[in-house]
Amino acid sequence: MKIFSKEQIYAGDKLTAERQNITSTELMERAGTQIFNWMHMRMQGAQVPVHVFCGIGNNGGDGLVLARHLVTHGYNVHTYVVNYSDKRSKDFLVNYDRIKNVTKKWPTLLKCAEDFPEMHPDDIIVDAVFGIGLNRPVDDWVKQLFQHFRASKAFTLSIDIPSGLYPDKALEDTDAAVYAGFTLSFASPKLVFFLPETAKYTVQWEILDIGLDPEYLYTTETEAQLIGKHEVLPNYIPRDKFSHKGQFGHALIIGGSYGKIGAVTLAGRAALSAGAGLITTYIPKCGYVPIQSSFPEAMVITDTDNDKITSINFDIEPTVIGFGVGAGTDAKTISAFEAFLKTNKSRLVIDADGLNMLAKKKTLLKLLPELTVLTPHPKELERLVGAWTDDFDKLAKVKAFAKKHKVIVVIKGANTITVFNDKLFVNTTGNPGLATAGSGDVLTGIITGLLAQGYHPSVAAIFGVYLHGKSADIAVEDFGYQSLIAGHVIDYLGEAFIDLFKQPEQPPQQDQEEHREEKQ
Repeated sequence: MKIFSKEQIYAGDKLTAERQNITSTELMERAGTQIFNWMHMRMQGAQVPVHVFCGIGNNGGDGLVLARHLVTHGYNVHTYVVNYSDKRSKDFLVNYDRIKNVTKKWPTLLKCAEDFPEMHPDDIIVDAVFGIGLNRPVDDWVKQLFQHFRASKAFTLSIDIPSGLYPDKALEDTDAAVYAGFTLSFASPKLVFFLPETAKYTVQWEILDIGLDPEYLYTTETEAQLIGKHEVLPNYIPRDKFSHKGQFGHALIIGGSYGKIGAVTLAGRAALSAGAGLITTYIPKCGYVPIQSSFPEAMVITDTDNDKITSINFDIEPTVIGFGVGAGTDAKTISAFEAFLKTNKSRLVIDADGLNMLAKKKTLLKLLPELTVLTPHPKELERLVGAWTDDFDKLAKVKAFAKKHKVIVVIKGANTITVFNDKLFVNTTGNPGLATAGSGDVLTGIITGLLAQGYHPSVAAIFGVYLHGKSADIAVEDFGYQSLIAGHVIDYLGEAFIDLFKQPEQPPQQDQEEHREEKQ
């Protein structure tokens, strides 16, 4: 699913009006009607007080259309105009006149905190104050209004984006935005729904189709894309009946140190479970018995040192190498890594201490082959690209870093974002159960295993992140967040693959008939 920028949404609105020969007012009517339909289907005439707060721009105009339909359908609706400026948009004024024609209870003008209405936890608030066009901090009294929403504990529904948020930059004041229980977003979700600092402003979101020009939506390239099953499925490479292990690549996992051999075991098992044909681990001598006994499918090569990697020498020809899990950052290990990079011809996935080595000795970045996949958690990322001021600054720094070094960066988090060629691929799978030791090692292994099979590095990273999260989503149903461990993610990886081909469950026949009757 594409994530359109505000400029692209505005262009889509304009083009839609031209191609469909409608006015912007008619497009606003369509948007407001869709919001009403969404609410009406769920409320079914319930007389819960609905408080619709409208700004004086086009987002407020959408709110006025909604309020008018609520009035004409007999709902208990209270409409307010948040008068933060003397300017009004043309379409807002049209719909202000229209709502006055259907009710004697005209919208209440709010100009300061003394005008705020009383609201209760069982009420519903509709936030149509600001849309995606907001470009400056809100006034203090408007900020107080947003805090009044939250203090009421009423369910809050935001239109397009929680008011106070910018779609393309960070907030100056984290208290100056609406906390929405649900957001109905036009055309596409907004990038801020998925960033650590701003995701908290909407608990859930849904896309409303307001009939924007389909050709425009289909052909327009976006900087960001939301990744789900439908996005990764076309990249899946099926297996032929007569295929053999030699066709699926040889993955080499290099890492481990005294007390951290488990990281290599997890990464190796994950690579094999992701489909690699062969797995070899390269570890210090202390890990030989543990890996041979706990991971019989793996072949093992050992360093001459017992406790750490001090040289990297092997006589195999791996398809891909995963480096760094559990390796430590001893000076001898860094020297071995540098010597290895100078002669390496294989594709690379680098994680954990491999990333810390790159951060300690930045000259090593010049030795990375193109399209190396880096998988940092936040602290490892900061060591690589430097501190950032906010999430948008972080994305800008990562894009610049990835472009400079011609690498792919997987920014791990609740919505892991893969950065490749100035584009952002935002993952939708995963849950808090992944906040556990070893889950990053498993991700490294999955991406390495996909690369071994011939997936393009960008596809391996995006697909690997999706599978990693999906496996955790399936496993968490059996284990819960607290008891999910990294090994479970490997154990459920097969089910994540199978899920790619499952069709959505159909509702019972009776429910389908009722749904058809509603549509009629």
